[in-house]
Amino acid sequence: MDADVAVVGGGQAGLAMAYCLRGTGLRVTVLEAADRLGAAWHRRWDSLRLFTPARYDGLPGLPFPGPAERHPGKDEVADYLAGYARRFDLPVRLGVRVERVAVSPTGVGFEIHTTQGPWRVGQVVCATGPFQQPLTPPFATGLATDVVQTHSHDYRNPGRLPADGVTAVVGAGNAGAQIAAELAAAGRRVVVSGRALPYAPQRLWGRDLFWWLHRLRLLHAPADSWRGRSLRRRGEPVIGTDLGRLARQGLLDRAPRAATAQGRRLVFDDGRQIEVSAVVWATGYRNAYPWLRLPALDGDGQPVHSRGVSSVPGLYFVGLPWQSQRASALLDGVGRDAARLAPAIVARARLVERADR
Repeated sequence: MDADVAVVGGGQAGLAMAYCLRGTGLRVTVLEAADRLGAAWHRRWDSLRLFTPARYDGLPGLPFPGPAERHPGKDEVADYLAGYARRFDLPVRLGVRVERVAVSPTGVGFEIHTTQGPWRVGQVVCATGPFQQPLTPPFATGLATDVVQTHSHDYRNPGRLPADGVTAVVGAGNAGAQIAAELAAAGRRVVVSGRALPYAPQRLWGRDLFWWLHRLRLLHAPADSWRGRSLRRRGEPVIGTDLGRLARQGLLDRAPRAATAQGRRLVFDDGRQIEVSAVVWATGYRNAYPWLRLPALDGDGQPVHSRGVSSVPGLYFVGLPWQSQRASALLDGVGRDAARLAPAIVARARLVERADR
């Protein structure tokens, strides 16, 4: 075996997992496709700041630096992750893209094919996160070629979009709301398309929203608890950006869900049409595991797991939304899930070791 455990992905979930396996005696390696840690954060739009204050942004063993109540920017998060790996000398291999994971031909462990050659490992942790493949509706191809299109994944700042005409932001969740507000503040004519979602202010009664979520035991509510089930039914609110207020102030327009596109026009569910010069698709992501050649996904390509433990022995997931609790995909939550998985990984390694004797 080249390693006892391979962690696929060197973002916050993968680094937290590597940290939680320190001192266990297992040989661990983290395989990261990018050439630097924090690359996914560096790629996000320039003005992005976390909803969670710094006190809730640390990984196990290292609080996030700076005042506890401030909201770090995306580059600060990237730098923190790189510093975290250095601080604990985590075994990260950069520039190694995983192309295929399958059961080893020997029937023991897994074989991982990468751009840097094959690996044979005992167990695998998938830590690639929930933001893998940007999702745009099929009808986007109906827009004229002179309409500038970008996904929120690739959006950077208002200067990258045409200054004249109307910019439509399709998707009224947190990403769409933040981008629409920034475009409106830059003097652009903006239309936000999508179902109106509940709004939650960043601060309530002098405290940050996440202070209240923590205080009320909602931030880490277990997925299978009545609190967790209730939160999941309600869906994620838009935090800190009140699109309704911006619309009432005349800073942007609202439209229902976009249904189709024809040339330079977007057509909405209510039949309304507008001519656009640019569209920002804030329409989310889909999980994508084309490299996972194992019976670990359902018919929709989603992981089959119980709190991160896969249906395939020796395969695990970490960093998934609602993996075990409300904050599973947040910086403050991935460490908790990694700590829960570590004993199962160690126990299986010991079991296999005894069986081989």
